[in-house]
This record gives sequence, C-alpha cells and structure tokens, in this order.
Amino acid sequence: MSLSRRTALTLLALGLASACGRKPGGSNARARVRRIVSLTPNTTEALFAIGAGSLLVGRSRYCDWPAEVRALPAVGGYVDASFEAILALRPDLVVGARGPAGAALTERLQRRDIEIYFPVTETIAGIEEMIRGLGQRLERTSEADKVAAGIEASLARVGQKVRDLPKPRCLLVFGLNPIVAAAPGSFPDEMLVRAGAINVLTDGPHYPTIGIETVIGLKPEVIIDAAVAEGHGVERIRADRPGWSEVEAVRKGKVIAVDDNAVLRPGPRVAEGVARLAELVHPREPDR
Repeated sequence: MSLSRRTALTLLALGLASACGRKPGGSNARARVRRIVSLTPNTTEALFAIGAGSLLVGRSRYCDWPAEVRALPAVGGYVDASFEAILALRPDLVVGARGPAGAALTERLQRRDIEIYFPVTETIAGIEEMIRGLGQRLERTSEADKVAAGIEASLARVGQKVRDLPKPRCLLVFGLNPIVAAAPGSFPDEMLVRAGAINVLTDGPHYPTIGIETVIGLKPEVIIDAAVAEGHGVERIRADRPGWSEVEAVRKGKVIAVDDNAVLRPGPRVAEGVARLAELVHPREPDR
C-alpha cells in the first residue's frame, strides 16, 4: 500500500525521503555559486551551520529554522515547488531532497545550467556527507568538517549515557491513517538505535504501512507518535480509538507525542534529536 499524501508530506518535511545528487558543470562551477535556493529544511539548516546562510535567496514553505530564514521568499513545497518562482530568484545552486515532482523539476533546472545537489540523507553518515558536500561546493570545507565532527562528538556523548541502560522496544510512527512506521534501513531507525532503543520492526521497506493487528503483535513497550502532519498534530494515539486499546504501551500510557519536526530532521541538529529521543525513551525515575 502506498503512503497517504499527508504522510508522504510529513516524511518530506522531516527530510526523510531518499534522494539522489548530481553535479553538472565543470570544476569552476563552485566559484560562481552566489545564490542558493533550498527546497528542504535539512539542507537549509546545513547552509546556515556552515556559515553560508547569507547565500540563501529562497526556500520551501517548510524551511523554518533558523528564524531569519522565514523572511526569505518561499517557492512552494515538495509537490508544488514552482519552477518559475525558483528561476525568478536567479539561483546558481538548488539543493534539497527529491519530492514527488522532483525529477521533472531538476531536469528543467539542469537544462538552464543551474547546479543541483540532492544528496541522500537516510543515515547519519549521509547527513555528514551532505554537510561536507555543501562545504565543498561553497568553499567552506573546514566549516563543514567542524560541523560533522561536532555531530560525532555529541553522538558519542549520548552513546556513553545510554550504553548501560535497558533498551526499550519502540515503535516510531509517522502516520496514523494508515499507520506508517520507521523500519531498519531508515534514518529514524538509526536514531532509535543511537538513542538506546530497539525498533520492534525488523524488516520490510524503510517506511512500511502496517495494520493495528501488526502493532498489537509487535508488543512495543514505547510508541513514539511523530505523525506531525496528520490533522496538524490533532490526531493522536489514544486508548479510546479502535484497536489501540489492545496495545499494552497505549494502555500503560507509554505513548510519546513528538510535535517538533526538528527532533527527527536529518540535518546538522541530528545529535540534538538523538539526545532528545534518548531522554524520551529513558525518562528519569522520580526522586524518592
């Protein structure tokens, strides 16, 4: 079963859709990059992280951090990015993740000799490579290396904190109607592992659609509800909803709602997201 449109937009808003990158042009293409349009929040954040935010002239409507980016013109979203709006901003480089209409858009950009960079960020290593790739294109390699090194150092600290803690069995969901969850091979699955948890899903596509009977059979101890785009965060997992009352984690109140997209965003704040997940799945016991 295919993903619902809203769930697909959720994954894209988080920057979790797989993408491919291609760099047309010769070796002198980097020198002429002075104007950038970013179509995904994670690439927008990466540009600011390496000190290239001043080169950004346009964004998607989902790019919301840092705050100053909101003052830039929006060129649409993932499904409806406007080629004309992008072209009007005269970019040298367009970056982001490939959306449902991405292939047609990138082909049109390339025909105009506009450089594109759509890297895969489905792993933490891929995120670091994305950051370094931007650094290489924008003559900010040392800044990019520093950001990547900072991610590794922060992740190491989280790893030390959770190393000896029990590993709860977790289910991380992005959609509720139908239920869409993170499976091995996906970026959120790696985040769960880094946060000291075990994903109850062990196979299948990266973001499978599953039934409530499957959820019941998986017996998760904790459910992380990241269905941020479903009903704009209104629809949540509750024991009074059909089927969910049979899930032990729901009956015990072990459902964690994640409303902040940034927690699961595959960008320069990834280590902060892992640290936040670690806090959520390993709550501190109250002092006695």
